[in-house]
Amino acid sequence: MTSPVASQAAIASLALAIAAPAAFAQATAIDSVIVTATRTPQLASETISDTVTISAEQIANSGAGSVTELLQRQRGIEVSRNGGPGTTSNVFIRGANGNQSVVLVDGVRIASASTGSASWNGIPLSAIDHIEIVYGPLSTLYGADAIGGVIQLFTKKGKGAPSISASVGGGSDRTYEADAAIAGGTDKISYAISASKEHSDGFSATRKGSGSFDPDDDGYDRKSAAGQLSYQVAPGHELGAMFLYSDTDSEYDSANFASHSTQVLSNVGVYTRNQILPNWTMLLQASQARDKSGSFYGVGEYGFSQIDTKTTTYTMQNDFRIGSDNLQVLGEYRKEEVEGSTASLNRDRNTKSIAATYSAKRGAHLFNVGARHDDNSAYGTKNTGSVGYGYRFNSALRAEASYGTSFRAPSFNELYYSGYGNPDNRPEEGRNAEVGVHYDDGKTQLGAVYYHNKLKNLLLNTSPCPFPSTPENDYQYGCAYNVNRALLEGLSLSAEHQLGSLLLTANADFQDPKDETTGKRLQRRAKRHANFAAEYDLGALRTGAELQLSSTRFDDAANRNTLPGYGVVNLYATYHFTPEWSGLIRWNNVADKQYELARYYQTAGSSVFAAIRYGFK
Repeated sequence: MTSPVASQAAIASLALAIAAPAAFAQATAIDSVIVTATRTPQLASETISDTVTISAEQIANSGAGSVTELLQRQRGIEVSRNGGPGTTSNVFIRGANGNQSVVLVDGVRIASASTGSASWNGIPLSAIDHIEIVYGPLSTLYGADAIGGVIQLFTKKGKGAPSISASVGGGSDRTYEADAAIAGGTDKISYAISASKEHSDGFSATRKGSGSFDPDDDGYDRKSAAGQLSYQVAPGHELGAMFLYSDTDSEYDSANFASHSTQVLSNVGVYTRNQILPNWTMLLQASQARDKSGSFYGVGEYGFSQIDTKTTTYTMQNDFRIGSDNLQVLGEYRKEEVEGSTASLNRDRNTKSIAATYSAKRGAHLFNVGARHDDNSAYGTKNTGSVGYGYRFNSALRAEASYGTSFRAPSFNELYYSGYGNPDNRPEEGRNAEVGVHYDDGKTQLGAVYYHNKLKNLLLNTSPCPFPSTPENDYQYGCAYNVNRALLEGLSLSAEHQLGSLLLTANADFQDPKDETTGKRLQRRAKRHANFAAEYDLGALRTGAELQLSSTRFDDAANRNTLPGYGVVNLYATYHFTPEWSGLIRWNNVADKQYELARYYQTAGSSVFAAIRYGFK
């Protein structure tokens, strides 16, 4: 029997394929370059994967207060958060859980090995130049956890004459931010460095009804820095290094104690890119990502917990040009280490990987195929593969279809946490098929993608626990266990049109993220969510309005606790006093809508933020 989502996808794709060429037959697309979809620069029009790029200009004009706030406005993405901007957040891509997606900063994977998820509350938006989102399974390219997709954040990179940018701003809840950057380059050297400081008194993270409710404000402080340096030793030979550092201290509610958490993220990477032969380029990269997470909820030695994770990765990537085709051969070694106050987690594991992909173009036809083998010291070997096909009807309209397998590695908590984890737990596995059609003539953009992602061996808290209790592991409250199957099925629609000085954008997702074992919807995921925006450009003045919509969600796996749907209106404006000086003002949640992204956790009410900026174009 055909599902409602599949029927909607077929109708939307057919309508787009028929209507777009007729309406805009003489148009010419404006192309952009994508890196994340293939691990090498590629024109967006020649990419089979479903992608979104958030440009530096879009980030600057967004007025967003955090990376998750910016991501929440994109199609296919939902967010849950335990309070204000400094608190724990989770990002769902196409209904996949937060630990079922890969997050990269300048090619360096960031995630806590203990939880398997990225620490979104520690990533400073001010350090980010642009963002690429690739939807769907990418385990063939990135290995474990790339079930729902990959999000890569790129920090600022310099070129040309030295330039300085800076901003200072403040707003509701005694929020203030200040950042500065300098960047530049010559024919041989490129450099960029930035630093920022943020503070907010915030608001109460929880609301009445929560067992940890405390009416006091829960704020945060963050200081961060990022930088890149590259040097062209000779034509075709480049050396480079990059780093990101962020230190966040945020408060959270814990009944009568003034609890707070600390999050220190530090990434560093060095690389060399060499053109060995005219058709052979080799990239060698070594990187290390640290995630130090502390929680302070009492006094004395039992009043805190600390978990420090370190991931060290060595990558060798070879790209061979064969005519207009590309063969990529990848070797990778990754070591994950955990050390902290929980003794059972203090251990390490490593993964040895080899992968190959082949991309071809024949006239209007695009092809790619890939395979990967991962050998992990804790859970054994996993093989993944992918195949894709694309067809360009004309310069603006293209269609794609793809199939790929993926997996998620059990986290250290799911393997080793005393009284919860078990080393016999296996990776989750996914099989995804999707079809899509996209239109882009430089003035109008339309897109429709249908996906069908079946997951098995889902790791869930299972009670009673199938594993027998031991003196080291008492499973009286349940344990992590591979028990369930899930289906992530959906239709993702997008549209953008430039009407003179007015830019109209919209995206909508119709999905059914379901636990097939229980028949229940997955936690904190809506069946429908959408974003609409209008922006008017008057030259020096640019104004805009946004509408964010979401239907009901459930806060628990049993679907007993409902999170009502919501709609939020935001307004913003930017004004350039001179080519270098500009001002920004943003009014979020204009109607002061009260809603929840997680049960009993507050979201921001009506709030205003304004800033003066120098060097933002």
